[in-house]
Amino acid sequence: MHLVVYSDAPYVGGAEIAVGRLLGELDPEIRVTAIGTTAEVVEWIAARRPDGAATEVVPPPRRRWDPGALAAHVRALRRLRPDVLQLNLITPWSCRYALLAGIVLRHGGMVAVEQLPHPSQSPVHRWFKRLSSRRLAAHVAVGEGSAREAERYAALRVGSVRVIHHGVPDVPLGGVARPDADFVVGSIGRLDAQKGLDVLVDALPSVPDAAALLVGDGPEKDALLARAAAAGVADRLTVIGWREDARDYLGALDVFVLPSRFEGFPQAVVEAMLAERAVVASDVGSVADAVVDGETGLLVLADDAEALAAALRRLRDGPELRRELGRRARAKALSEFSVERMARAYEALYREIA
Repeated sequence: MHLVVYSDAPYVGGAEIAVGRLLGELDPEIRVTAIGTTAEVVEWIAARRPDGAATEVVPPPRRRWDPGALAAHVRALRRLRPDVLQLNLITPWSCRYALLAGIVLRHGGMVAVEQLPHPSQSPVHRWFKRLSSRRLAAHVAVGEGSAREAERYAALRVGSVRVIHHGVPDVPLGGVARPDADFVVGSIGRLDAQKGLDVLVDALPSVPDAAALLVGDGPEKDALLARAAAAGVADRLTVIGWREDARDYLGALDVFVLPSRFEGFPQAVVEAMLAERAVVASDVGSVADAVVDGETGLLVLADDAEALAAALRRLRDGPELRRELGRRARAKALSEFSVERMARAYEALYREIA
């Protein structure tokens, strides 16, 4: 079987990490080619395959409609002749040129994987989404909420988008320095408005003695620091930037916080669960697939700093609750969100299609 995995992501993010983990676990008998519009991303994905994967880089569109880019995509797919063409949609409207090429070639094995249920307001995007979704052999989302959202904006039958959760490996954590505080909360990931970390900053004044630790970088870094200074909590917020050992910092937290405004199925939450940390997260996207309120963590409304502060105070004042949530979270992550389980699900899908 020849699997071609396509991504038009400009950099390696969570969606690409998930694809890399999948390729690392797939049956070695599956021949894999990684294709995309950014050489660094294509090479990074291909390198996750233990026995190696072929690579192909195609030109990205230079304008809204680029016949040359479409022709290059058609030529590449015609030459590669995949049994399964898996399209890694970092947004619902990404991978359009690969989808178009597949439609032109009448490819019968296209699989779209919806990573982030955040639809476009563009009428053209919505029209193309509905058109292309009907040409797929299979439509996959990374969680239940994401699947239902994908069905809504693509006008698909309820239940037609199947769910395969991301798998996350269980790894030992290295030791890192912990902020000098009795109660440490924080997050790991890109400092972007999507992640709602400004809500965490707004909650800090209502959680006395709590320190917040953010591991990551992004366009919101300066704004978050300025917001903390204006709220009088600058001395309780530490932003250390992105690090290769970012996951080790989970060991420095009492509570992992993800106050996102929208999400797919965030792997960082599962990493925190494997680290046996209590999680407080916004009830958006497919977060509730992992964070079961009161069982494996606490869920709050997005953009509600008061609710977030109340949840953090509850966990600050209830260390036994923190430990129990962490124990249950780890057990759920090990049983339901392993890389092996993800890979077997995709292999079954590929066999069904091919």
